[in-house]
Amino acid sequence: MGMHNPPHPGEILLEDVVPGLGITITEMARRLGYARETFSRILHGHAPISPDLAVRLERAGISKAQTWLAMQCSYDLWQAEHREQPQIERFARID
Repeated sequence: MGMHNPPHPGEILLEDVVPGLGITITEMARRLGYARETFSRILHGHAPISPDLAVRLERAGISKAQTWLAMQCSYDLWQAEHREQPQIERFARID
């Protein structure tokens, strides 16, 4: 059974990681090599955690890259499953 409406991983960074490190968003963005505006879009769920950011987070000692990407994938999949989709016809099985 899938998770119910998983949080955007940026939300976890914003609410848990940044305060836990005791630094500003600007400082964290700088240390990760991101523009503050770009990093802010991620933190507020307007942009995804990319593989590049996931690797930078791991190198900074903030969990594993695979964990960040798995959270992003879970979020994206839940969003897709709950958006209106066209009627899809199943393919016939070929044996």
